[in-house]
Amino acid sequence: MPTQNKILFTSLTIILAIGLVIGGYYSWRWYQGRKTAPTENKTQNIEKAGDALNKMIENTTKGTLPSLGTNPLENKPNINPANKANPYTNLNTNPFK
Repeated sequence: MPTQNKILFTSLTIILAIGLVIGGYYSWRWYQGRKTAPTENKTQNIEKAGDALNKMIENTTKGTLPSLGTNPLENKPNINPANKANPYTNLNTNPFK
């Protein structure tokens, strides 16, 4: 009787191993088929996404941000007291000439 149990266990193990090998092969082929999907439109899709993002940024920042060409400190008042304290600001002599 113990030999029949051994034979039954061994045959079930072999059948299970063969089933796992066959299932693994078909799942690997299915995965490879999905992996090699058409990739010709990927660059076009990326460019379209970039254009859409730029358009969205333009629409959301319209009227909220100042233009980059303006300088807010262009017409600032001169309130530095050190500029008024130096009487020799217009002196243009170089002692090493």
